[in-house]
Amino acid sequence: MPRGDIEAVTGTSHHRVFLGVNRSARGRTWRERLDERSGAQALMMVQRLAIPELLARVMAGRDVEIDDARAFLDPTLRALLPDPSVLRDMDAAAARLADAVMHNQQVAIFGDYDVDGASAAALVASFLRHCGLAPFIHIPDRIFEGYGPNVEAMQSLAARGARLLVAVDCGSTSFEPFARAQAFGLDVVVIDHHQVGEVIPAVTALVNPNRMDDLSGLGHLAAVGLAFLTVVGLNRELRHRGFWRAGREEPDLLDFTDLVALGTVADVVALRGLNRAFVAKGLVAMRRRERVGLAALMDKARLNGPPQPWHLGFLIGPRINAGGRIGRADLGARLLLTDDAIEAGAIADELDRLNRERQGIELSMLAQAEAEATAALGAEGRGSVVVTAAQGWHPGIVGLVAARLKERFGRPAFAIALESGGGGTGSGRSLSGVDLGRAVRQAVTSGILLKGGGHAMAAGITLRPGALGDFRAYMEETLAPAVAAARREDALLIDGAVTAAGANAALVATIARAGPFGSGNSEPIFALPAHTIAYAEEVAQAHVRLRLRAGDGATISAIAFRAAGEVLGRALLAARGQKVHVAGSLAIDHWQGQERVQLRVLDIATEWER
Repeated sequence: MPRGDIEAVTGTSHHRVFLGVNRSARGRTWRERLDERSGAQALMMVQRLAIPELLARVMAGRDVEIDDARAFLDPTLRALLPDPSVLRDMDAAAARLADAVMHNQQVAIFGDYDVDGASAAALVASFLRHCGLAPFIHIPDRIFEGYGPNVEAMQSLAARGARLLVAVDCGSTSFEPFARAQAFGLDVVVIDHHQVGEVIPAVTALVNPNRMDDLSGLGHLAAVGLAFLTVVGLNRELRHRGFWRAGREEPDLLDFTDLVALGTVADVVALRGLNRAFVAKGLVAMRRRERVGLAALMDKARLNGPPQPWHLGFLIGPRINAGGRIGRADLGARLLLTDDAIEAGAIADELDRLNRERQGIELSMLAQAEAEATAALGAEGRGSVVVTAAQGWHPGIVGLVAARLKERFGRPAFAIALESGGGGTGSGRSLSGVDLGRAVRQAVTSGILLKGGGHAMAAGITLRPGALGDFRAYMEETLAPAVAAARREDALLIDGAVTAAGANAALVATIARAGPFGSGNSEPIFALPAHTIAYAEEVAQAHVRLRLRAGDGATISAIAFRAAGEVLGRALLAARGQKVHVAGSLAIDHWQGQERVQLRVLDIATEWER
């Protein structure tokens, strides 16, 4: 596991206790991120590259080797983009797509209902539109169609005149639907990144770096990143065929990187290497606001200042996802494709409304789930896995509830929407070091689940009627040892200490050189030692806003998101007027045309070894 991951990191003696905090308000030990080796790496970076020490520490703490440091500070697609042909079946995919372009064939794009799927579908459709085609997109309804291609959709798309089906972010295990699709006269190209077994569907091309026979090493890419590589390969094939010489203007493929950044961040893939370059360049493209629909949604989300990864993950992504969760599944893709400002505004309004509705449903479900989990765990906190279930829950929201339960209780968590017959569909989220996907697949093999799959950190399940109790017992028995180890070793890794006076805009800009930050390239965490909480209050019934004052009188604004009513929020309010250690990340807050540095609080300590 990378040392840069702040979740459930090892608390060995190699990472020294930071500021003497053995148990924080959230029950965690604070440890210095750098061990002896990475500390030496940081020192060499300072000497060789003449960069600030804090920047070097941040880079070394994220496993950047000294020989790679210069390239890390300037991630470019020119340097990191591979030849698309390294992906198995890519040449066949590019050739079939080129045939469709050259012969003006009707193309149908079938995407997943999440942000990655919508972004990938919009990217492929945008490029084909530039080539003169008029592709149509089908995003399945989560409730009525479920995940992935289905026979009814294949028949419908063929009836509408499609000759080629491009499945994005799905399709790697769609054996029957694709067999029927070909019977309906459709050729099939798949662009996907989900796990796949030894046997794959018989299609024209299946581009998936997680195929067992794919040696590209690109399994960390989101589907939208693979869609971009497919477009690169297709563009090259069209160039070889002379398509662009016939008075047509070849597109600037960098214009599509805003979509790649959006899907990459929203799908929470590791921001390392090529993914990090995708997001860095995509944010630059996004700041130009040339994609009408994305600009409309940014305005609707009241996004202040230049777009940052957290904006995509917490403001833009959830609104696009809301269409797939509780509304029309194709709204996100339509928004990302439209060039009409009026249509973009209308779709952005609808997605914003659906997101507010989603939030209300989520709060209601979460209250029920937390009550059930609290009763099950008891005052002693017994139990290693949280499994909650109820009739009437929305199947599109269970994943969000599971994520909140995991945060709240520090355990792997499931939320299951039960059906009248006793079965149900649910979703689970896990801790680092606890492989949830493997446990779910074992439960399928054992007959407890009808269906299930996923990866280490997240999984989806279909529960067999009457098997809820068996599922709880199975997960508890299977995961208890790994959960105990993860919770025992859980620590918050600190990159360094700063003061209110030192936490200025110049420091934030220096740190940003190691970004963009996200999964796999975690945002730096700094501690402000012995600062007084001069002011603290709940805001918007969800967050806690505060002001911290250092011993020299300097102050800094701070906020703890979603902390109201939680352990952290209660601790912050109880410590008003007290001197505490505070840990969090630094950012520029844009408000009413002004910029100021803000600390986003993750933890505090009121007692420490002196």
